[in-house]
Amino acid sequence: MIDFEIVDYKSSDFTQLIELWELTGLGNAARGDDNKIIEHSINIGGKLLVMKKTGSNQMIGCSWMTTDGRRLYIHHFGIHPDFQGLGLSKPLMEATMNFAKKLGQQVKLEVHAENTRAINLYKKYDFKYLGDYHVYINREIQILSNC
Repeated sequence: MIDFEIVDYKSSDFTQLIELWELTGLGNAARGDDNKIIEHSINIGGKLLVMKKTGSNQMIGCSWMTTDGRRLYIHHFGIHPDFQGLGLSKPLMEATMNFAKKLGQQVKLEVHAENTRAINLYKKYDFKYLGDYHVYINREIQILSNC
């Protein structure tokens, strides 16, 4: 088993966080997730947990949570590919859910349909599939043409 610690995100973690997101497919430039956005989400009640290998400061997992005051949204929950399959997602999910319990809010997340590993983890924590919802996003809000 890997020795680890789960701590709150600090701005100095940003470079490693981006590397982790790229390795896990959780982030890319189109998402617009930069340190300013992360800090803002934390300042308005969210949280970003990072899992680090004890003694090395190497980031091996993360769970970014934002809130709208009614629901907590889990974004970018993942474990570094070199450390997947070692049972590390469970303590990270437990820390995530403990934060949700502290807020007393519903918890919502999105997951790719093919990511059975993640789906199985979420089901263990009583997440339910919402059905035939389609998810839409506009990542280029500055160029609205039909308004």
